[in-house]
Amino acid sequence: MWSSAFLPAMTQGSYISDKPGHRQTAERLVEPDFDPKQMIRFIYNEKFAAPEQRRELDLAEKLAQLQTAREKAKDPQLEATIQSMETAYRMQTEAPEVFDIRKELAANQKLYGPGSTARGCLLAVRLVEKGVRIVQVYYAKGDPWDAHSDINQHRKNAKDSDQPFAALLKDLKSRGLWKDTLVVCGSEFGRTPVVETGSAAMGGANGRDHNPFGFTMWLAGGAVKGGTIYGATDDFGFKAVDRPVHVHDLHATILHIMGIDHTRLTYRYSGRDFRLTDVSGNVVQEILA
Repeated sequence: MWSSAFLPAMTQGSYISDKPGHRQTAERLVEPDFDPKQMIRFIYNEKFAAPEQRRELDLAEKLAQLQTAREKAKDPQLEATIQSMETAYRMQTEAPEVFDIRKELAANQKLYGPGSTARGCLLAVRLVEKGVRIVQVYYAKGDPWDAHSDINQHRKNAKDSDQPFAALLKDLKSRGLWKDTLVVCGSEFGRTPVVETGSAAMGGANGRDHNPFGFTMWLAGGAVKGGTIYGATDDFGFKAVDRPVHVHDLHATILHIMGIDHTRLTYRYSGRDFRLTDVSGNVVQEILA
């Protein structure tokens, strides 16, 4: 889910595993086994020091320039590989500092609360503060929101998300990042308002199936009107009927907020120009500040 699809490899995200465990004390959240070096696999090289690795990257860049000059054309795969190496080098020197949330004040850790989602939200703010352009936080593992067997699980999921999400917004404001940051929260679809047929066979009788016809996303940040509700579903909560927003519209709006015209952002792949909103999508101007 963090791959770059048809875009160059240099645009692919870096997956950060959420391995450290939390235990809570009266004063702060303690992680006895936490080691920032373990957050990203192979980020450290036991055989070479940082200056030696820097020389390796510089050599790779010079060799690439020689090849480009000889062939009079850039090799996208080679460029992406070098970019990935540069990214890994920068992460190697800066990541431990960012991922070590033990350095956060006890009050700020308490603001987010315990758990995987809380830790992810706090790390997201720290990464944005360090200049990372895009950060994606997943809610735990095992798809707990995929409520085919029991929709009541959503109560726990929502409760576990409420405090960290609120803390993230408050923290962005306190660090002066609010006006330059867009927060997008949602999923790829909602759930049906009726019981899923056969859910009893899946271990419960209160499950709901996938529903792509009506679900909610929320946006926050300096570019978005706070407290604005746009659109509505039918009386059953099944399908969006009032000012429906397609996923392409959502993407177009996000890109617009980032200063990108979605109709001009194209990438040639497999013989034709692709764009991230395919061949449609309109910016939802009504929600913009």
